[in-house]
Amino acid sequence: MIKQYLDFDIALSKALKYANSTYFTEIVNIEDSLERVISSDIVCVKNLPSFNNSAMDGFAIKANDAGKTLKVKKVIFAGDNVEACLSKNECYKIMTGAKVPSDVDTIIPIEDVISFENDEVTINEKVKKGSCLRVKGEEKAVDEILFKKGEEITSSKIAVLASQGITKIKVYKKLSIAVVSTGNELKEPWEFANEDEIYNCNSYALISLLNEKGFDATYTGVVPDSLEDSIIFVKNLASYDVVITTGGISMGDADFVGRAFLENGLETIFHGVNIKPGRPIMMGKMKNTFVMCLPGNPLTAMVNMHLFAIPVLNKIQGCKDIYHDITLAVNKQKFNTKQGRVNVVLGSCDKGEFKVTRNNKYGSGMITVLDESNCIVVTNPERFETKEDEMVRVIKFNCSYLNEQTNIFN
Repeated sequence: MIKQYLDFDIALSKALKYANSTYFTEIVNIEDSLERVISSDIVCVKNLPSFNNSAMDGFAIKANDAGKTLKVKKVIFAGDNVEACLSKNECYKIMTGAKVPSDVDTIIPIEDVISFENDEVTINEKVKKGSCLRVKGEEKAVDEILFKKGEEITSSKIAVLASQGITKIKVYKKLSIAVVSTGNELKEPWEFANEDEIYNCNSYALISLLNEKGFDATYTGVVPDSLEDSIIFVKNLASYDVVITTGGISMGDADFVGRAFLENGLETIFHGVNIKPGRPIMMGKMKNTFVMCLPGNPLTAMVNMHLFAIPVLNKIQGCKDIYHDITLAVNKQKFNTKQGRVNVVLGSCDKGEFKVTRNNKYGSGMITVLDESNCIVVTNPERFETKEDEMVRVIKFNCSYLNEQTNIFN
């Protein structure tokens, strides 16, 4: 019987449906919070700004004094706290960031006045009330939401938190992720490998990619190529939130990993996707552990990490933004793809232009083509040709993520 492979978009939707967000939380210092996911809404506790202040070096006046010559009553510097004290035809000279007294409503930059000498300033007739005045709470007011549950902490968010005097925040605990390789032919990079053996590059590549995306992962070793040993090995992975394997799940007689997971109670979400490259991919749940079994070839493993694994991991980690952010680019070189399945095409995107890698002629076992590329294009199963100067949807390897799914097909 011919195996029926699942459509790409259906497979991803099914995986995301079964990917339950974590509910374990912890409190961390803001200096340790970069790339962590907020587990509950954070509200404003101090008005931004916390007092009316000047946006420019200039003169603080009443707007209805426009066109007049005013006497400078006081000079106000940042940090000063001057009470309202102006008489008729008077103003303040004020510096950027200084607190604005309550008896003025407009700031006129020094360069915009008609003249200033002997502590007297002449103001233009045309003045916009409230100009260059930062009003208390105009950016954010007390009890307004600063950041929502599920947002990822960035350096700009840390700046806002620090401006609030917030030094500790509640975040989701980082997922525990096990990365596993398969195959007796594998040698670790520090070991000697003869011409019949290969070095284990998948684990290093996957862990590095996970680190780039803000996840921590542990390399737990190579599964031996025997069913009995595989079953025992897999059983010991049940303490992890997520297990990611490479190899051992195709249709070969010695591919024991999938069977080992099934023997340990794996509920299969799907096994096999109609995609090139990367068809032999399996996902499932082993009680509370989410399992991702990727192909053994480095290129297909990394491609599936970008297309499947990272969005699923984002959801499990509690992120509200899980879907790929699609960039539009102009295709600069015609390339062909195989009809009847989704094709993943490696390429480079720079300054709004996409160029296919090696004319889309490379093997799924190749490694260097990954370094020659910085993005992928996903083609519609009916498409066999992408023409020069045609617009394509690009997923960059270092892309951000959206909270709503968009059409990725070209």
